[in-house]
Amino acid sequence: MSAPATDLPLLLLAAAAEVTDAIHAGVTAAGFTDLRPAHGFAFVRMAPVGATVGEIADHLGVTKQAASQLVEELVTKGYAVRNPHPRDARARLITLTDRGWAVTRAAEAAANGFAQRWASILGPQAVGETRDRLARVVTPGRVRPALW
Repeated sequence: MSAPATDLPLLLLAAAAEVTDAIHAGVTAAGFTDLRPAHGFAFVRMAPVGATVGEIADHLGVTKQAASQLVEELVTKGYAVRNPHPRDARARLITLTDRGWAVTRAAEAAANGFAQRWASILGPQAVGETRDRLARVVTPGRVRPALW
């Protein structure tokens, strides 16, 4: 058996940074120049049915105050809207606008382009195997920005 790949955590972090950069570049190239990568992580939580500020805060690993500021920015820029919550009269459900969904589609296209680039370098089978192996060890849904 070979020695453990002690640099694996650093390579995974570098890969995550490259994915984030590629998606952000794709979103910017699509004309959405007023967003930061952190906004995209909030979009992930708001799609498909919306989320409360508290749920967005939990997803991003930030305070409710920080999430509220981010939501305010997205609402002001026309990417999200506050709606009455269907089950909690005190809460607001934050959902994506048509503009927010357009950003989401641009981000998905950029993510697909990133995967295609990896497949052209490593081969489709290797990328599929890597994906399947990572799916066995990572927790789904833990998509949020690095906070350090």
